Amino acid sequence: MMDTVLLIDSCSDLPRSYVDENAIPFVSLVCNFKDREYKDDFGKSISYKEFFNAVRNGEMPSTAQVNVYEYTEIFKKYAAEGKSVIYLGFSSALSGSLSSAYLARDMVMEEIKDADITIVDSKSASLGEGLLAYNANEMLKAGASKDEVVSWLETNKLKVNHWFTVDDLGHLKRGGRLSGTAAFLGTLLDIKPVLKVDDEGKLIPISKVKGRKKSIKTLFEMLQENIEAPEEQVIAISHGDCIEDAEYLKKMIQKEYNVKDVIINHVGPVIGAHTGPGVVALFFFGNKR
Repeated sequence: MMDTVLLIDSCSDLPRSYVDENAIPFVSLVCNFKDREYKDDFGKSISYKEFFNAVRNGEMPSTAQVNVYEYTEIFKKYAAEGKSVIYLGFSSALSGSLSSAYLARDMVMEEIKDADITIVDSKSASLGEGLLAYNANEMLKAGASKDEVVSWLETNKLKVNHWFTVDDLGHLKRGGRLSGTAAFLGTLLDIKPVLKVDDEGKLIPISKVKGRKKSIKTLFEMLQENIEAPEEQVIAISHGDCIEDAEYLKKMIQKEYNVKDVIINHVGPVIGAHTGPGVVALFFFGNKR
């Protein structure tokens, strides 16, 4: 039986300790920042603190996807070792990385006839993608087959709820997510948007609330409305260097629900470049998004 390798990318925002302990291979998207190119590699090349502090001080990072060459190299490596690959990738609606992965897969499978590479478009971002990777990894550790894991991912990926709020609307505006007027008025009136990721894997604004605390409470209310079987779940919270807000949300959830565990981690520089500091995002499984 072929060994199965779960390959992920850096936009899954899993804690570096989990990635390292489980020896999960990953590809890195790129953040161009302070005239340098940094690999988004779960906080290793550039610390989350350094990144978010620079953005607070007006630094404008840009991002780049994983190129075809990089995917080809990693797919070839595992094919040569006789391993099956599941690549779980960042939402195709938010990045062109996945189309590079498909091109690379086709090239490698043409060259190495018995290569076995399956690509799953997570339609997810940050720890939404991370939760899918976490569950897939735990299944593989428990002895699930490649087909079982792929089938589970395809069945469950559109059940991952992504609810988030941002502190400063300017970053979403710059990324074309909000109009200039909405951003300006929002900042003036302390209006905080609540957004989600839809079935296509796109970001969509859902509501606007007044004040930071209220916006975080709204994330909790979305969980109350949508979560299924909380006691069977590990849920996740990612944040843009605002750990107190993430902890506040975690406490609210644990007070009411006996969830298995709560993973908290920073958003990496690629996602952080688009959300800015102060983003708080909540991820869990519902019966739909």
